[in-house]
Amino acid sequence: MKTLLWFLVGIAGGFVIAHLVNKDPRGHEVLAEVDARITEFTDRIGDAYREQEARISGLVDDVKDAAAEAAEAARAVASDALDTAADVAKKLTD
Repeated sequence: MKTLLWFLVGIAGGFVIAHLVNKDPRGHEVLAEVDARITEFTDRIGDAYREQEARISGLVDDVKDAAAEAAEAARAVASDALDTAADVAKKLTD
């Protein structure tokens, strides 16, 4: 409980100090620069995430297409095998 109290006091103190620094023109410039750097960082992280997501999505689509083609080829081979087996069975019974 004591730790939580100190945590809340620290947060409140940080807000008070940030407010006081923001009142001073030089402090305002520093906070604006920090904000700009944070915005640039988050933009870069977001761009990298979207790029990676697109790359993975493309790979998943390729794998789905390959799996569908393999399944269709397996169906065709199985169908041909059944037809051949039916023909052989028919010849043997005749």
